[in-house]
Amino acid sequence: MNVIILAAGYATRLYPLTRDVPKPLLEIGGQTILDRLVNQIERALPGAEIRIVTNRRFAARFHDWARQRRGTPLRILDDGTTDPENRLGAIGDLAFALRHSDGANDVLVSAADNLFEFDFAEFVAAFQRAPGVWIGVHRVEDPERRRRTGIAELDATGRVIGFQEKPSAPRSPWGVPPLYVLDAQAARLVGEYLASGGSRDALGHFLEWLYPRVPVHAWPIRGAVHDIGTLESLSACRARYAANGRAILAPETGGQTHRKNSGGE
Repeated sequence: MNVIILAAGYATRLYPLTRDVPKPLLEIGGQTILDRLVNQIERALPGAEIRIVTNRRFAARFHDWARQRRGTPLRILDDGTTDPENRLGAIGDLAFALRHSDGANDVLVSAADNLFEFDFAEFVAAFQRAPGVWIGVHRVEDPERRRRTGIAELDATGRVIGFQEKPSAPRSPWGVPPLYVLDAQAARLVGEYLASGGSRDALGHFLEWLYPRVPVHAWPIRGAVHDIGTLESLSACRARYAANGRAILAPETGGQTHRKNSGGE
């Protein structure tokens, strides 16, 4: 299985912190956001090659970071963009990374600006038991937060039967963070989606297009999901992780500091 981490955003809402430092390399509890994510992936998929998509402005920063790590092979992909005005968008960057990957492999896709407090191995195991398309979902209780994220509607078996990206009238409590596993067939459909004129931004737009075409299965996340999108959410996570660099685990119903979408940059 390949791994693609989307880290090419410019994080303008975190300025001035992110003018010269990419958001995934900000520290929380003594580790960068990206280190925490990669550590989880290494435990779930030991030896898998991880491709991290960045932009031209921050590529050198990510190369420096990668040289300091040991273990899983890391490949930094520079998408060539230089500012928010010419960025590729999350789906554009996913397509870019897939062109630099083995198209015969399945792929785990994650944004680089989220903290997940659960074991990725359980998510990967669900895919391995029934290969296809799997997305992580968690309950979002706040109606306002539901309007700022991707929302999935599920049937009794956990199959996605509806999807809305940032809906004005959400039809479900199931929020979708930017964490998917796509089998090789579904990964090849990213190019078809873009060729049809689909949005290049939030990953959720691809799911809206995908679920009527192929089965999409939901895996319920039992733990907190933190989207580091504002100075306030960054401060809250730093306070949460202050004790020895470790998170306070959330109850299985999942407390979350969730902000915006299902995979935008």
